[in-house]
Amino acid sequence: MRKSDSDLQRDVQEELEWEPRVDHANIGVSVTDGVVALNGYVKSYAEKIAAEHAAMRVEGVKAVADEIKVRFASDSKLADHEIAKRILDIFKYNVLVPEEDIQVTVEKGWVTLSGSVDWRYQSDEASRAASKVSGVTGVSNMIAINRKTSVSDVRRRIEDAFKRQAGLDAASVTIATSGHKVTLGGKVKAWHERRLAEEAAWAAPGVTQVEDHIVIG
Repeated sequence: MRKSDSDLQRDVQEELEWEPRVDHANIGVSVTDGVVALNGYVKSYAEKIAAEHAAMRVEGVKAVADEIKVRFASDSKLADHEIAKRILDIFKYNVLVPEEDIQVTVEKGWVTLSGSVDWRYQSDEASRAASKVSGVTGVSNMIAINRKTSVSDVRRRIEDAFKRQAGLDAASVTIATSGHKVTLGGKVKAWHERRLAEEAAWAAPGVTQVEDHIVIG
């Protein structure tokens, strides 16, 4: 049975309360036709992303509009060059980030990452690491992926991800590739299955763009 908007609102609020990385007290939740809108304030960009992911995990959610703003205490604000230096220092000691291949620029707290890496997880890790630095208001990840991708590799990763969760059918997902772009189609039963397929596609080497046309129903 399809959840009502009020049921979804309650479930999202409970998920935010359960998520330890999120202070739910200052986050408002509204739902219209299965689309969740989040608003309010959090203390870091990482907390904003955690709130968005928590809402996406709730079964029945079609999409999330994240309107949460990052608000810092006055004593935690840093100059742009200080933020950039802290990010570079973090990269230097993170074995998952090839720091010599990534450039960092900061303008009014907004971080832009550029350069090129061999794997999508390296780009994702750089973005996650940068988002945790105090004073960062947002991250634009412009890092290019060097390697080409293939249908067989994306298919295998999606199948492996679905096998780890009982009851999920990877055969219902269609896959097409064009250069570094992956297009997903087909039909799954719930939002978290669609999210799982998309994350598995992003994890394939060489993928720089994923278009998710998977239908939920």
